[in-house]
Amino acid sequence: MLAATISPEEARKHAEDTVRRSKTSFGPGMRILTKERREGMYAVYAFCREVDDIADEGGSLEEKRAGLAAWREEIDRLYDGAPQSPTGVALLEPVKRFNLPKEEFLLMIEGMEMDAEGPVVAPSLETLFAYTRRVAGAVGQLSMPVFGAPAGRASDDFAISLGDALQLTNILRDVEQDAEEGRLYLPRELLEKHGCPLTAQEISHADGLPGVRADLAAMAREKFAAAREALKFLDWRVLRPALLMMGVYERYLDKMTARGWANGQPRVTLSKLEKAAIALRWHLAPKLTREAPGP
Repeated sequence: MLAATISPEEARKHAEDTVRRSKTSFGPGMRILTKERREGMYAVYAFCREVDDIADEGGSLEEKRAGLAAWREEIDRLYDGAPQSPTGVALLEPVKRFNLPKEEFLLMIEGMEMDAEGPVVAPSLETLFAYTRRVAGAVGQLSMPVFGAPAGRASDDFAISLGDALQLTNILRDVEQDAEEGRLYLPRELLEKHGCPLTAQEISHADGLPGVRADLAAMAREKFAAAREALKFLDWRVLRPALLMMGVYERYLDKMTARGWANGQPRVTLSKLEKAAIALRWHLAPKLTREAPGP
């Protein structure tokens, strides 16, 4: 993790290259920002990518713990003005310029520790939302100042609600893939309600799984609605990068809802054309209200 003296230019390039290599869906939203804000988001994303890789990629539990502990130390150095990693150096200017909260970086690391110590299997709803607050809400809370949103309740509500909505949508898309890796993010209360097994190995063909997914989808819709409500008190133009993601993920949820929740269906995706159309729609003006899911 530690690097020899690295220049700000090298650090910024490292962060940008991390975003480019990841081919993240967040990339188009970041590219519409001004240079300073774009570089800030690249640095935040590089941090999130690197801690996520520690938690998800190969290695022993001890190695994962050590890697995440090293990032805790790097965050301390970052806020002391002396980071030593390329991503830490890339974050130095954005942390100062946009007053990024240290506690959100630490919450993100906590979320990765939950995955590293896992796998997460049938968490309670309380634990699930503690997890989504860390792995998604923290990203939102770090992003809002970079976008230029004002500090306050509306920004907090938007960031945390949207983070929950995106993460719940991902959980719905990835049930089978997660199960193959021994993970089961579906909440215990819903699994028990629908008579499903509480193990990843048995979930994919469980008779009650469609009901669990439908209930979790309803929760995701509530979170999207809460984000949209908070958006009424914010300048949507400032939040265009987040709105592009909101549009894409809400469309994922719409497509899954429209086809139904029967077991054995392929992971829902969107074509480049569909994503471009969504990006254009949300770039021009947000949908502040929704009467019903799209087809």
